[in-house]
Amino acid sequence: MCGIVGFIGKEQASPVVLRALTRLEYRGYDSAGVASIYDNEILLKKDVGKIAEVQGKYALDGLPGNIAIGHVRWATHGVVNVPNAHPHTDCEGKLAIVHNGIIENYQELRHQLEGEHHFVSETDTEVIGHLIESYMKNGDPLEKAVTATLGQLEGSYAMAVISVDDPGKIVAVRRSSPLVIGVGDGEYFVASDALSFLEKTNQVIFMEDDEMAVITDDGVMLYNKKGKQVKRKAVKVEWEWDQASKNGHDYFMLKEIIEGPEAIQSAATQDKKHVMDVAMNILRAKQVIIAACGSSRYAALIGRYLFSQLASKFCDVVMASEFQYFASSIDKHTVVIAVSQSGETLDVMEGVKLAKAKGAKIVSIVNVPGSSLARMSHKALYLNCGPEICVAATKSFISQLVIFYLLAFAMMNKLDQGVKKLKGLSVGINGSFAENSQSLMTLADKLYDQGNFYYIARGINFAMASEGALKLKELSYIHAEGMPAGELKHGTIALIEEGTPVVAICPNDETYHETISNAIETKARGAFIIGISDRYNEIYDEWIKVPEVEDIFYPLSVVLPLQLMAYYLAIRRGKDPDKPRNLAKSVTVK
Repeated sequence: MCGIVGFIGKEQASPVVLRALTRLEYRGYDSAGVASIYDNEILLKKDVGKIAEVQGKYALDGLPGNIAIGHVRWATHGVVNVPNAHPHTDCEGKLAIVHNGIIENYQELRHQLEGEHHFVSETDTEVIGHLIESYMKNGDPLEKAVTATLGQLEGSYAMAVISVDDPGKIVAVRRSSPLVIGVGDGEYFVASDALSFLEKTNQVIFMEDDEMAVITDDGVMLYNKKGKQVKRKAVKVEWEWDQASKNGHDYFMLKEIIEGPEAIQSAATQDKKHVMDVAMNILRAKQVIIAACGSSRYAALIGRYLFSQLASKFCDVVMASEFQYFASSIDKHTVVIAVSQSGETLDVMEGVKLAKAKGAKIVSIVNVPGSSLARMSHKALYLNCGPEICVAATKSFISQLVIFYLLAFAMMNKLDQGVKKLKGLSVGINGSFAENSQSLMTLADKLYDQGNFYYIARGINFAMASEGALKLKELSYIHAEGMPAGELKHGTIALIEEGTPVVAICPNDETYHETISNAIETKARGAFIIGISDRYNEIYDEWIKVPEVEDIFYPLSVVLPLQLMAYYLAIRRGKDPDKPRNLAKSVTVK
């Protein structure tokens, strides 16, 4: 889940790489570093901390040379310290490498190399550098040494390598981790995400698994795993780089919460024929499985409810990391709906590869154009919500819900009606933001020192209870648990004591009275009740009022207050809501 950038061109490379890295910090922010080649020498600066902190200490953008690579780290192998930060070098400091992924057999390889090579880190990445070094000592050019090294690696990787013994080129390879090439006017990028370099160029070549790129200031040579050259034209990415700015807000998260109503409008704007085709495939399928992780899985649970309630189509939702254990039931009569904001979530993609090999039809719901998941799917539906930089899903979660609504209405042959209703909802939801902001800030002042929160709901909203709890623990580091309200009596109510916050999502629908009854049970044991509803009840200690909507649309009605509550509690506790500890936006490791 690290971010890598490489650049070669006519201008000084390190400032370009640094700017690009700042747009990849959502992928990792425990350390950062840049390496360049200048005057037949590898120049390297790196340290623990966010990019701004490392830049403040070492002026990463001061490294000379017109070729450089950079990295932001999310630790997998080795603690967070300077030796484990990237880039890594070989024994003699003649090459530098940045890497995202996990080398599964690195321990065995390290044991083989330790007699002849000096290791300074605990990372799996350093093994790669020493392997390349061994082959280059035999006189192999950089790309040949990299190819030979790949034959010894097991696991996933995206990497970029530079060497003073073969200067003027960046060699980049990928397997099960994203890597894209940016093509400019006499300058070229390689990066984990095209968003990093869109300020300079929107022309992108998407690398496929087991491909290698040799990038010079003259162009890009692409090779497949057999060493044969691959011809692939650059395509235009429609995102604009300035969409990834904060627009005057303190944090990306607040900006992206505010963009929620706009996200409904954008996600509802789809090619109707394409949506209908996907819906018909779902209706015809003998078996439908939705695979997702985290917030995407909670969106999928709501999608399952919509398919059943509106279209009488049953499907199952499987955690992507568990998908492989259900593979025996998948066949050509199965439709797998894979949900991932980034389109690079490794657990999702591994399940999709397995299902596709068994003949299943793959539909992806993604946000990033040209992502790996979209390219391996038979059909893709895009969220259209623009870049989402905050680690926690906000507008992308809303957009995923909208896609599921569209599919459900399409299965009823009422897609136009669904689009009209969804677009109409965004106005009322926007008003809810303005109405609740101050009261949620006050609530955060009151409850910021609580150690446990419990979120309850029923019916279509029970997944929103889990999503609300996830947001709170992601951002504020408060333990939070979300569940169907009826499950309280089966264990969790034992944890309720005086002052325990219970968030009751109880809109005025068929679940209202039963959810209120469950909330009363917790209040009798001392709970502090936060009611999120369009209907007031005297048991609420705090009432967060939401717009009244049709019963099936209440998830869209309550989502912004849940996101804002988590945001304001994080701010009150002094946490960075954009970069929660131990988390990264794009989960590209298992």
